[in-house]
Amino acid sequence: MNTIPAPTGRRVLIIEDDSSIRNILYVLLASMRCEGDIACDGRQALAMINRQEYDAILLDLRCYNLSPENVMAKLMAVRPNLLGRVLVITGEVSDRAALEFFSKFSAPQIAGNRLIEELWPRLRAVMASQALSDSFLRESN
Repeated sequence: MNTIPAPTGRRVLIIEDDSSIRNILYVLLASMRCEGDIACDGRQALAMINRQEYDAILLDLRCYNLSPENVMAKLMAVRPNLLGRVLVITGEVSDRAALEFFSKFSAPQIAGNRLIEELWPRLRAVMASQALSDSFLRESN
């Protein structure tokens, strides 16, 4: 039996420049009763991160005009609590830069062709770890 709670009612930022993938992610999030906000490019994504609190981020590794390093740097600066809640959507992960990115930030990854199968359990796990962290912080104060 799976004891990880469902991420119901959570807000997730989708950073994806491919409209078909964006639509799939949006529908999948809605089916999980999560609210999906969409950023189509890097400038829009960084502005949204700056002004809005998110429970998780779905990041296209190859998003137009946005490097994963820029996203992580922005998160460290304005939303450090999100660093452990970035799920990276990949195509083929065979280049050195991508592998270094995953290693440096320990960002979970989902292959683009496995979104339907893997988004739900990975997002649930991220949300469960967030809930545990939030609970710990409340008890510590």
